[in-house]
Amino acid sequence: MKKVFILGAGLVISTVAAAQSITIRGSVKTQDQPVPYATLSAKGAAKTTTDQNGYYQLELGKAGTVQLEASATGYWPQTIKIANLTQDTLIDISLIEENHNLAAVIVSATRRPQDIRNVVASVSVVNHATLQKEIALTPDPGTILANQVPGFGPTAQTGNNVGQNLRGRPMLVMIDGVSQSSPLRNAEVDLRSVDPGVLQQIEVIKGATAIYGNGAAGGLVNYTTLVPDTADRFAGRTQLNLNGSLVNLKNSAGGRISQQFYGKLDQFDYVVSGMYEQTGEYKDAKGDIVGPNYSLGETDSYNAFAKLGYTPAANQRLQFTYNLYSSLQNSNFTLVNGDIANGKKATGVLGKPAGIPTGVQYNHNLHLMYTIDGLFKNTSLTADAYYETRKDIFYVSIGRFDGGDGQSLATNDKKGARLFLHTPLVQRTSVNANLSYGFDFLNDKTAQPLVDGRTWVPTMNMNNLAPFAQADATLFNHLIAKAGFRFEKVSINVADYQTLRITGANGTTVTPSFDVTGGALTYDARLLNAGLKYNKWSFFSPYVSFSQGFSVMDIGLALRDAKVDNISKINTDAVLVNNYEAGFDTRLRNLQLTVSGYTSTSKLGIEVVYDPATDLFNTARNPEKIYGFEAAAQYTVSPQLQLGASYSYTEGKRDIDNNGKYNDDADMYLNGRRIAPPKITGMISYTPVTDLNFTLFYTGIGSRNRFDKNDKGVYNGNEGAVKAYNLFNLLGSYAVSKNTRVTLGVDNLFNEDYFPARAQWFMQPGFYSKGRGRSVNVGVTLGY
Repeated sequence: MKKVFILGAGLVISTVAAAQSITIRGSVKTQDQPVPYATLSAKGAAKTTTDQNGYYQLELGKAGTVQLEASATGYWPQTIKIANLTQDTLIDISLIEENHNLAAVIVSATRRPQDIRNVVASVSVVNHATLQKEIALTPDPGTILANQVPGFGPTAQTGNNVGQNLRGRPMLVMIDGVSQSSPLRNAEVDLRSVDPGVLQQIEVIKGATAIYGNGAAGGLVNYTTLVPDTADRFAGRTQLNLNGSLVNLKNSAGGRISQQFYGKLDQFDYVVSGMYEQTGEYKDAKGDIVGPNYSLGETDSYNAFAKLGYTPAANQRLQFTYNLYSSLQNSNFTLVNGDIANGKKATGVLGKPAGIPTGVQYNHNLHLMYTIDGLFKNTSLTADAYYETRKDIFYVSIGRFDGGDGQSLATNDKKGARLFLHTPLVQRTSVNANLSYGFDFLNDKTAQPLVDGRTWVPTMNMNNLAPFAQADATLFNHLIAKAGFRFEKVSINVADYQTLRITGANGTTVTPSFDVTGGALTYDARLLNAGLKYNKWSFFSPYVSFSQGFSVMDIGLALRDAKVDNISKINTDAVLVNNYEAGFDTRLRNLQLTVSGYTSTSKLGIEVVYDPATDLFNTARNPEKIYGFEAAAQYTVSPQLQLGASYSYTEGKRDIDNNGKYNDDADMYLNGRRIAPPKITGMISYTPVTDLNFTLFYTGIGSRNRFDKNDKGVYNGNEGAVKAYNLFNLLGSYAVSKNTRVTLGVDNLFNEDYFPARAQWFMQPGFYSKGRGRSVNVGVTLGY
């Protein structure tokens, strides 16, 4: 099964005697990407690892015959035997990827590169190869994560990610560790923050850690951006895609173009990328227009990205990253509400929509990072400074605001700094211990006004200072122990403001307008995490973990719905979550399996519940308990055939009578906005010849029915019953030449006629839309 591609080997000009030390250097890559932090070893020599760009250097004790071994998690190990080596030698090695989503080399769970096998938590990594496959079907990050990550809610194929969370808890979305989320007003649009075409991988950490804090009660999604995958001074990649409906092609055609340049110039490296995408009309399985509310149809998106690196010395690096993302829907249709009681879908008719285009108007990220290794006691230091600003536009609410229409937008501005240090404490054969420590500072200003200038949610100005420390130790070579602490100090300032008068369908007052006295909201939280993992046996590596998550609740939602005259009278207490998890990994020659079970509890909740009396959604603060389990397996039948499957189940309840129990008659299940129905995924990847691959993806959404209908014979908002549905996607990929690849993707292969889970549980006529029918995506990638 093992293959080795020695891409180049050159002898250094100077000749050395056989008795002298020999150096082997070079790179480790896949077909078109570097393999960072791969391990290289040779008998009689110290081990080494590749850097983030896949380059290595290994010192041999003496000349002679050498057996060089290269390995990395998720790749077939390779062995090269070199007879009678007498001179310094350059050897580039190509590893063969095992082609599955557990094939992760590193994760950012501790803000340092780490083998996934040493992470004491549940981790899912969508690697670069999988991202490229998914982009050939759809570039929507919410859909990609729903397909690839157990415990992640199903997609609604829309511009927001309402109902998509991690195991029923809020998540923190980041780009290279910089938050894109705001706990002050969770608009649930943060997944659409960057084009996945500029990502190296997506790392999903389930459960909180001391390293990350406010907003990560359920875990985090970290988009890690590209690094140059070549030592050349100039290289590039061009991608062109055309897509459209196979049910009703009329006006459904769209396209995407992406251009990247990258390379290394002495001590500098760079990646520069630009993307533009325009989608046509989205059609359902019957060929009808998908309801236009937040639809990804008729959307114009663009992304500009640049990463510049400078390495003044071997142990130092300065890096600047800029990202601009925008995605706005410019629809030619006005909404026709669905009729939920009669199963009639929402759709659209030709006409100019009210208001301005919805979506991400802009999202700017600037990130400056400096790293240096080899300080006192081999301490490494990373210092970050960043700025992020974004504006998101929401749909028009008819007749809701003071008897008239209103369209809201959310503005979010963040400035932050981070100091992170890592110190090896003990480096011995039987004991290896390290300490990571530092602090985060964040200033977040968030508001939700109406487009016409009226204040709905006033500006909330948050300062968050958080020192942290995380220790890890490897004992007796196999027992991994981790423990961490984080202290959150949060202050949120709100000026005096006036609420908007909210009206019902007939113009009557639901909530009056009145003055609210502002002030400062302050929070202190002490968060702990600890875990153990035993890695002696590859067939069974068990772990247990405990972690605490912290999040200020959706302050903006509470302020805009205020019914008192002072913010000090509003229940805005923060949520502290206790996460408990146990699981194991199995890694045999051809099989990788992960299984985990979890429970999370909080004394205060953040459940958004519907009030039929006012037709408004309010926040319930009852204690909550969420529990579930996940399993994911990958099996390599041969280098030509790989299989994969996963199953995830999550459930949760509210302790209505606050007696510490969750099985009383008064207690209620958490609604669909928080708890996703069961999900099963599958994958078959077949490579009949070297340059040709076919991959079949399957996503099955199970049923969930936990609530009774109301007096009108329908379910309340967020409580609708979900009926099961099954989706299949097919991707074909062919390498025409070394630098040219064509792809053909078919989404919803069997043209399933279905309502996405969110359309079913949301119970809002304007969002009761069918899913997209069978569609096609044809692409070509040119490298040079």
